Amino acid sequence: MPTLEASPVMDFQSETYKDAYSRINAIVIEGEFEANDNYKSLAEHLMSDHKDELIKLAKMENRHMKGFQACGKNLSVTPDMPFAKDFFSQLHGNFQTALAEGNVVTCLLIQSLIIETFAIAAYNIYIPVADDFARKITEGVVKDEYLHLNFGEEWLKANFETAKAELEEANRANLPLVWKMLNEVEKDAAVLGMEKDALVEDFMITYGEALANIGFTSREVMKLSAQGLASA
Repeated sequence: MPTLEASPVMDFQSETYKDAYSRINAIVIEGEFEANDNYKSLAEHLMSDHKDELIKLAKMENRHMKGFQACGKNLSVTPDMPFAKDFFSQLHGNFQTALAEGNVVTCLLIQSLIIETFAIAAYNIYIPVADDFARKITEGVVKDEYLHLNFGEEWLKANFETAKAELEEANRANLPLVWKMLNEVEKDAAVLGMEKDALVEDFMITYGEALANIGFTSREVMKLSAQGLASA
């Protein structure tokens, strides 16, 4: 009876793995920290009528951050937080500008659509190649992220007619940053067993579905999703 060849086992303790993990782990920690901050800012400044729900989302993001901090400690890895802050700097800056200008639609596109979809894609691709401890944490987190994506979708869907033009403009300004970010992290992600093509595909599917759910036609979704792809 033929025996199945065992799949190669990831060496989670190798210096190469830990070096790459220090940056990937920092990115997810920073991403959850900024999401926590973004939802609190929206609750306080632009969406006080949804304050309770936004504060609940912020608290969930804070729990996720602590979970990913535990993942790093489990592998005795110190996350490279300066790298992660720089990684998110442009999206962070664009969110802060939109917040200051009262552009709630742009804020929601950045946080509830782009960042949440980026996270969902990364976590979905990471789960099959993660160590056991991180897999359990990440599986719990990704279920929550769909709730966060849904919050932004539902608000934008309810306000689609007035939000459409700003959504198109915000997409044009911010989606290309995703491809820049994916390129920046491609080598480290590959060390962890995460292929860039799979990340791009998962992101495109989830982001496209979100745009369609909000109210864009299939043709519009294709046009919006293609913006920035040249740099992917």
